[in-house]
Amino acid sequence: MTGWAHHLIIAPILLPLVAGALLLLYDERRQFLKGVVNLISTLAMLCVAVTLLRFADGSTTGVYQLGNWPAPFGIVLVLDRLTALMLVLTSVLAIASLMFSLARWHKVGAYFHTLFQLLLMGVNGAVLTGDLFNLFVFFEVMLAASYGLVLHGSGQQRVRAGLHYIAVNLSASFLFLIGVALIYGVTGTLNMADLAVRIPAVTGNDRLLLEAGAAVLGIAFLIKAGMWPLSFSLLNAYTVAAAPVAAIFAILSKVGIYVLLRLSPLFFGAEAGTSEGFGSKLLLIGGMATLTYGMIGVLASQAMARLAAYSVLVSSGTLLTAIGFSDTGVTGGALFYLVSSTLTVSAFFLLIELIERGQDPAAGILAVTAEAFGDEDEDEAEAEAGVALPGTLAILGVCFGGCGILLAGLPPLSGFIAKLAMMVALFNPAETATGVSTTAWVFTLLLILSGLSALLAMSRVGIRVFWAPIEAVVPRVLIVEVVPIVLLLVLTLALTVQGGPVMRYMEDTAHALRAPTQYIQDVLSAPRVPAPGEGGAQ
Repeated sequence: MTGWAHHLIIAPILLPLVAGALLLLYDERRQFLKGVVNLISTLAMLCVAVTLLRFADGSTTGVYQLGNWPAPFGIVLVLDRLTALMLVLTSVLAIASLMFSLARWHKVGAYFHTLFQLLLMGVNGAVLTGDLFNLFVFFEVMLAASYGLVLHGSGQQRVRAGLHYIAVNLSASFLFLIGVALIYGVTGTLNMADLAVRIPAVTGNDRLLLEAGAAVLGIAFLIKAGMWPLSFSLLNAYTVAAAPVAAIFAILSKVGIYVLLRLSPLFFGAEAGTSEGFGSKLLLIGGMATLTYGMIGVLASQAMARLAAYSVLVSSGTLLTAIGFSDTGVTGGALFYLVSSTLTVSAFFLLIELIERGQDPAAGILAVTAEAFGDEDEDEAEAEAGVALPGTLAILGVCFGGCGILLAGLPPLSGFIAKLAMMVALFNPAETATGVSTTAWVFTLLLILSGLSALLAMSRVGIRVFWAPIEAVVPRVLIVEVVPIVLLLVLTLALTVQGGPVMRYMEDTAHALRAPTQYIQDVLSAPRVPAPGEGGAQ
């Protein structure tokens, strides 16, 4: 990347930073103006992200040297396929969540728009940075903004869940610093590409300290990724958060997944002197435990928000297990699943808000009780058969059905393609001659059972809400609230229609992750930008 395009690499960080600072200048009474500024900035970020995605789909890695100091001496931002993918996914979720919030949610708390932009800055910076310390900095920016957003709308439940969420993430940040300090003390560098070069040469007691630092760092990432039993704070936070906040929070756990995808093969992959990634067995066991826990939670959930929160854990467990296999084919399918599941869960969180407007909590409890004890009035159900279905409920019902199919991984939508791609890779292991492992069989079984549990849970909720409600009320829904949900679901449909090209992109991304030689060379050999009057780079 050269010329003006080279400076686009820093734009996903600068745009939300400038917009967030600008929004602080306006009084909270000017919510409409603040919403317009927020929306313009987010749309601009999407345009930049799509442009960067096109540039990243090549053989070279884009490197932006802040301060014009070459790596590993200076701070660098790095753009490759995985980074561009995360930037586009974040921008899409941000636009959907923001559009939904403009109906009413952005007015129920202070500094919503500023916190929203700072959250985007933290997420974008975390996926763009090329060194561990600035990864910590952007993580803290992201988390600090999320602390304010999880409390948006006030209420006792949000305050209680928010305090738990804050306490756990502050502990994770403390572990993050300890891990970074240990790694720096042993290697003398925090640049990711430089660490990949130096780690294979670390031996003896220094190696023990290095692996201890990596383990502590890993715990911090796994807390953010939502691995069981480190995920107890996420469930309540996702359940009680405002709908647009929960929708954008769907990307936060994926930031932890992103870091594991990036650092595991880079630091401890086959090219770093080990036969398999550091901690791969832990990821396999922890990922399958998370998947199992999330699956049980989905089956046990009666409230839709709780069901969606457990679906996040199912997604995290699936991705963590896939990373643990350290296989290029499985990683490619997992990346497809990451995009599909994130779009689906985000749409589901928004949809729940609209559906629950027409629900009486007391009627919901009666419905569950009647279902459990078989105390349904068949005559009354017969009398109401044939009543015309209102258009609003029809749209919400179709969207709910789409979410159910995607969460269950049923054909023909993208959830099925993602799971099928992982299963095909599991039963055709290209990187091992030992055949199909027992772990692959167990993971396949869990993938099938998790889909079945989602299907059963969504069917149960759908029947209670749309088919046989005790007291049906058509909710008042604005177009600006429906459009984001439809947009996200249409994107999953686009993933299905363009499954071939998208899967090829994911496979190329997986190959680049598992063989990071090109990434390392591009970062460490990137030349300085010549100053005006200089003949060339120095």
